[in-house]
Amino acid sequence: MKVLLAEDEKRMNRALCEILRQEGYEVTSVENGEDALYEVESGIYDLAVLDVMMPGMNGFEVAKKARKEGIRTPILMLTAKSELDDKVKGLDSGADDYLTKPFLTKELLARLRALGRRNLPTNDGSFTYEDLTLDVKAAVLKCENGQSVRLGEKELRILEYLIANQGQVLTREQIALKVWGYESDSEYNNVEVYLSFVRKKLAFVESKCEIKALRGIGYELRCRNVR
Repeated sequence: MKVLLAEDEKRMNRALCEILRQEGYEVTSVENGEDALYEVESGIYDLAVLDVMMPGMNGFEVAKKARKEGIRTPILMLTAKSELDDKVKGLDSGADDYLTKPFLTKELLARLRALGRRNLPTNDGSFTYEDLTLDVKAAVLKCENGQSVRLGEKELRILEYLIANQGQVLTREQIALKVWGYESDSEYNNVEVYLSFVRKKLAFVESKCEIKALRGIGYELRCRNVR
């Protein structure tokens, strides 16, 4: 699971990175609000942890701008402030949860697990959308008409990402970063190739869902009878 950590205090940043990585999270850390906004707007993160007091742009502003851009990544706000008004301001800005410093590591991890479950498959390891069920563990796409097809790894990850962000347009760069990662030297045309594979799988199971390309913007999973 990919986590963005925005914390300007260097010692705290390093400590949290180490804790999260030991728990199996893939962490990217930044130390100011501008970098935090740039990263969260990429849409590739499963969770974002934002400190309120950061240079350049505070956590409230980052969350508010991200939500305005349509980013639905769950956000946990960290702050040394404990007043009720500050908590309300954080939640109103778009944060999903609020944790006051100092906090116990056990509580932080529990909050992250709770937020992370919003983007995870159901207990049987599947995502659902319209007439589709994506069995992540078995890498199988099923349609309510009874048709099913096995998916390759990249096909699975692309479809999982699209379903998890249903109703949101994803850019080619977002898909490439989410599926291939920052360290990959894959060309962006790989995205086009694998999207075509996924489209063929959707057609094979005779789903009413399709991957719609919006010229110059990106891609969206939608139902054909939705306009």
